[in-house]
Amino acid sequence: MPTIRRYQLPDETATAALAMLLADRLQSGDAILLDGPLGAGKTCFARALIRHLSNEAGTEVPSPSFNLVLTYETAKAMLWHFDLYRVNDPRELDELGLDEALHDGIALIEWPDRLGPYTPASALTVALSLMTDADGPRMAELRGNATWAERLADLPAKFSHAADA
Repeated sequence: MPTIRRYQLPDETATAALAMLLADRLQSGDAILLDGPLGAGKTCFARALIRHLSNEAGTEVPSPSFNLVLTYETAKAMLWHFDLYRVNDPRELDELGLDEALHDGIALIEWPDRLGPYTPASALTVALSLMTDADGPRMAELRGNATWAERLADLPAKFSHAADA
């Protein structure tokens, strides 16, 4: 997938701001693939996106590491938050409701490399990476098809804090 935008994220506030900008553009049937190493900001991004879509800043958003999937009611659609870190075989996804999430929900998927042949072709990938160390700035690269490029065309070229977004 071609790169749509790249952002330097100096802190968690900027990571959350990017998640909220993307949340505003989501619709039923969308899949967001959160890619990146441990400590790159996937959990921060997921929490901000889920809280923004649920319109509840205090929404409890635990990591679905042990459950593998958690769901949240939102005004747009049911949001399915998958954490595939412990998935060893893509066939395990049949039992998690991935088809339903991709059909009429919004799927937020951490560790998308575990999807194998189930990777949605129309997904938006948010690839997060560390620029220096775990406490330093991060980089976010948004990759997707032409439809995503069109839907995200109005995103700012750069930002550093929620107030700038």
